[in-house]
Amino acid sequence: MSTLESVPSTQPWLPVALPGQAELSVPLPSAADAASPAAPTANATQGPWRDSLRCPKCHQPVRPASDSFICQNQTCGQQYPISRGGPVLINEDKSVFTLAEFLDNQQNVFSETRSWRSRISGLLPDLDLNPVGDAYMQKFKQQLLSRFDHARILVVGGSIEGAGLACLANDPRIELVETDVTLSDKTQVICDAHDLPFADAAFHGVIVQAVLEHVLDPWRVVSELHRVLCPDGIVLADTPFIAQVHCRQYDFHRFTRLGHRRLFRHFQELDSGISGGPAVATLWTLRYFALSFCRRNWSRAAASLTLRCLLFPLKYLDLWLIHHAPSNDAAMAFYFIGAKSESPLSDQDLLSQYQGGF
Repeated sequence: MSTLESVPSTQPWLPVALPGQAELSVPLPSAADAASPAAPTANATQGPWRDSLRCPKCHQPVRPASDSFICQNQTCGQQYPISRGGPVLINEDKSVFTLAEFLDNQQNVFSETRSWRSRISGLLPDLDLNPVGDAYMQKFKQQLLSRFDHARILVVGGSIEGAGLACLANDPRIELVETDVTLSDKTQVICDAHDLPFADAAFHGVIVQAVLEHVLDPWRVVSELHRVLCPDGIVLADTPFIAQVHCRQYDFHRFTRLGHRRLFRHFQELDSGISGGPAVATLWTLRYFALSFCRRNWSRAAASLTLRCLLFPLKYLDLWLIHHAPSNDAAMAFYFIGAKSESPLSDQDLLSQYQGGF
């Protein structure tokens, strides 16, 4: 396993690892767990991706049974249910989610049900704009296929299709494995990103778009992304900086450009930039400012739809603004593409990478 930064905590998945903290090794399996040998991981990217599934508790292989997946470690023996044809591989001891939630078909984060209000909303202009989504996904794809003839990609938060993802889904050289903690027709494995249920080095690429703000411990999640990537594997992340609360109670973190880079300090940067500009950040702020005066659902919906219709043209200023260095201080979101590395970026080198207007 790779050595990634973390600090001990008696509470699972609390945000840790601030500048200046010591690095510790990711915990290895206990002697009892090691008694049941895992499948070799050197060639984990070979064969069906389901062969790389692991128990999120002990990291030993799991195998399908008639109505569940069972950990092959006799000391553990945990059974995991199947929902909509896919395994629910969640460690209830450390996750805020439970196995029962998915058996009851509950929606934890996003709802698939579309009301008449949401249907009307979908027909109206919105305040979002990612001017570089297609371009950065093409760069990610080129980097992958320049290294590997066939690329297996883990999509964390895959229940909703991210910007530019269509160019990967339609390429026969690429295999997508889409995971999430919410039920959808796209979700192949239900899992908590803090404990990814996959073998070490199981993927050539990992995509995590608009996800890291919604996890309790993004540092732990990034260490898991690093672990499941094979040598020379590529990560693509897109994470907000200036954005108001979305997704209700499942919203925790924001990152400056340098903060985002430090989060991925165990990756060699291949490309990075602004994915949501200051115009969109300002429009979101104005919308939420107006919503602060609205207490009833109907008034919030009316105010939101009105502002969307009136202000949406302003978002196209970002087509110009994202190319200006000062916009880094006011951007809505940043993207990062990096290759797995065992040599972390030093904090001294990090500080020299500041791009902004000050």
